[in-house]
Amino acid sequence: MPPAAVSPVTVSDLAARGPGEAWASGYEHAPDGVRPMLYRWDGAAWSRDTTFPGAGDSGWLGDVQYVGEEAWIFHNRAGEGEILRRSAAGWSAVPLPQTLSVYQDFTAVPGGAWVVGEDDTGVKVLHYDGSRWTTQSTPDGVYYVMGITARTATDAWAWADTSTGTTVLRWDGTAWRDAKVSLPPNSNVHTILPERSGRVTIGGSQYTDSGIRTYLMTFNGHAWRTTYPPLGDTHTESLVRGPDGALWLPVRSDRAFQSRYARVNGARTTFSYGPERTNAIHVRPLALTRAGSALLSFGTVEIYGSKPNLMSERLGG
Repeated sequence: MPPAAVSPVTVSDLAARGPGEAWASGYEHAPDGVRPMLYRWDGAAWSRDTTFPGAGDSGWLGDVQYVGEEAWIFHNRAGEGEILRRSAAGWSAVPLPQTLSVYQDFTAVPGGAWVVGEDDTGVKVLHYDGSRWTTQSTPDGVYYVMGITARTATDAWAWADTSTGTTVLRWDGTAWRDAKVSLPPNSNVHTILPERSGRVTIGGSQYTDSGIRTYLMTFNGHAWRTTYPPLGDTHTESLVRGPDGALWLPVRSDRAFQSRYARVNGARTTFSYGPERTNAIHVRPLALTRAGSALLSFGTVEIYGSKPNLMSERLGG
């Protein structure tokens, strides 16, 4: 169990280099406003890190990415955006070239990092090549970029609200273009998972007459295949490729004292539970990552008679 934070807390992301290092980011809701929250896993226990620049300022932490031997984390520091970088020498910060009114998402890989959001002039896609920032253009008709991820510096993906609905965009090292992905009708995108092999998985929700259902689309390098695993209206933002080669994600549990996870392997979907937690009335893993031969989750748990606070679980390994 991670050390307590000021409840309630919001978990933003979780990323691991391997079984001996992971970072979980987010923010706590203190009486004087939100404050950044960062925890480090050393392979045996969680500890809170308050040594990064601006740890005592108002603001929040977003996505965590590993770039080479460094951990990069997006930081909203009292309204100003920056990228925190953690190396063996300690913390440093790379400020954004301008202040945005909305910081929507962040991703980084060796040779490239992106921050997407908005200012008074509209959509902004800020790109960092390791030495300087530039502003990248989006295709006509893009109203809002909702999320971004990257496989390499010349292969990045984003999902956006456009004049024709939700659209998948792709960066090829030269320009952002419509990726021409035929999403299910009346659907949105929660996440895109690009992998080193070239495989890409999109997860989202489709709105039908009978309700909301989760869909997954997988690109094998040649064509897209769409499936509808029995996940209900699960949000797929925490979708990861597990060490067993299957897709894993946390789902709503039917047991108040245990978390629940789905494993999707082709056409087969199975479910498993986390450890039983005494007197728990709501166990909620919010972020999931692969940590070597195991899966590591981070989220919140509410014990009867207390407010929700932080929890973590490890599956396998």
